[in-house]
Amino acid sequence: MKIYTKTGDRGKTSLIGGKRVPKYHPRIEAYGTIDELISYIGLIRDQQIDEKSITTLIEIQDRLMTCASILAADCDDCNIKIPKIYTTDIEFLESEMDRMDEELPPLTSFILPGGHTVVSCCHIARTVCRRAERIVTQVSDDMFVPEEVTKYINRLSDYLFMLSRKLGKDFKIFEITWQPRL
Repeated sequence: MKIYTKTGDRGKTSLIGGKRVPKYHPRIEAYGTIDELISYIGLIRDQQIDEKSITTLIEIQDRLMTCASILAADCDDCNIKIPKIYTTDIEFLESEMDRMDEELPPLTSFILPGGHTVVSCCHIARTVCRRAERIVTQVSDDMFVPEEVTKYINRLSDYLFMLSRKLGKDFKIFEITWQPRL
């Protein structure tokens, strides 16, 4: 099978189920942003980080592929089985955040991203995740999106923030807090 199909040459693409929509359609924007997020998470994984974080990030990439599949599906009774996001997936992120939080100093202010490449990568992924959340929420106004999908993406942005702090601590990076000039 060739990677190119030429079916999108006129600016349309197919959803799972066969419906064709413009490539700028909000659903395409939603799962395209999730695809972007999956790539940024791969970039974090490629850094010199601990094995536990790598394993967790692979799990997250898999769950994000599930979210993208759900958003790409437009059929009530198609013959393709679509995976699901479960409450346990959300609870997994929460338990990972709780574990990291135990190792970190209390947060007293906003933190300026940076200090190490991997910390910056986490913040970029976090902001892409927030954008994905905004788009998925918008899409859910027009179509059914399982509540677990929006919850998962919301929780994931928090996880990525916690991961940035944890990896900053691992690399002994000083967190620069934002001090507003009033």
